[in-house]
Amino acid sequence: MGINQSWAHEFILLGFAHVPTLRPVLAVVFLAMFLLTLTGNGIIVLLTLWDPVLHTPMYFFLRQLALVELCFSLDIVPQLLVTLLWPGHGMSTVGCALQMLVVLACLTSECFLLAVMAWDRYVAICRPLHYGTIMSPQLCHLLAATCWLAGVPVSLVFTIWLFNFPFCGPRGIRHFFCDIAPLLSLVCADTGVFEDVVLVATVLVIVIPFCLIAISYAGVLATVLQMTSATGRYKALSTCASHLIVVVLYYGTMGVIHLRPKASYSPESKQGVSLSYTMVTPMLNPLIYSLRNKEVKAALGRVYCR
Repeated sequence: MGINQSWAHEFILLGFAHVPTLRPVLAVVFLAMFLLTLTGNGIIVLLTLWDPVLHTPMYFFLRQLALVELCFSLDIVPQLLVTLLWPGHGMSTVGCALQMLVVLACLTSECFLLAVMAWDRYVAICRPLHYGTIMSPQLCHLLAATCWLAGVPVSLVFTIWLFNFPFCGPRGIRHFFCDIAPLLSLVCADTGVFEDVVLVATVLVIVIPFCLIAISYAGVLATVLQMTSATGRYKALSTCASHLIVVVLYYGTMGVIHLRPKASYSPESKQGVSLSYTMVTPMLNPLIYSLRNKEVKAALGRVYCR
């Protein structure tokens, strides 16, 4: 029953169906956020490529983060705008599966990338004399490739597994993108094993990188407390502040949804929380890093004056 029937029909995204009169306004707001996201992350990518001063491991990983955010936004926002402006517009099963595949891959990659960025700050502050040797270009490229590829098996397994379940009844997804939780509510089969495996994988993907981040910053804090110079302490902490803000924004919202894929939250509340890590965080990341970072602002000035 499952395979042919599951892949034969279209899904309809019902994002923000509970506020139909606000849909045109939301479309304008989300389009503005999308353009800001593309512009901000695009500038980060270009600056870290063009400016020699930013050719360091920290900015190399910042560029990877910006690229992940660009992929994430390009995967979700165009379809969201279609949903808002043309309610009831169908989305093919293959299109829905591909969207979920990219979402899961980007979420996984970003979790590991944030952990790598925290470790980079740990090495820079706690092992400054060996930083250049440890964070070699070869290691940086290897870590970046690992982060990008880490999401591929996770997203492939869960996307193929979920879309081979039989879907029953109306195919209205009460969300603004294809995600595991709203799709599970449409499945008319026992998904107990699938949910257990998703929970285990989610813990590995979210909790383990978060623990690595916590350990890295515990080491940073211990080193900073041993510094005698107030200027040194401020400089060390300022290089970590932007990353910490991004970590709190990202993990604080994403964990609520993905650690409990079939929790008792209303679809409307899930959409609100999902907006935080799918649209707000990608838009704010370039602002957080550029506004708090003198090197990025200086590089922007140098490029502008050329």
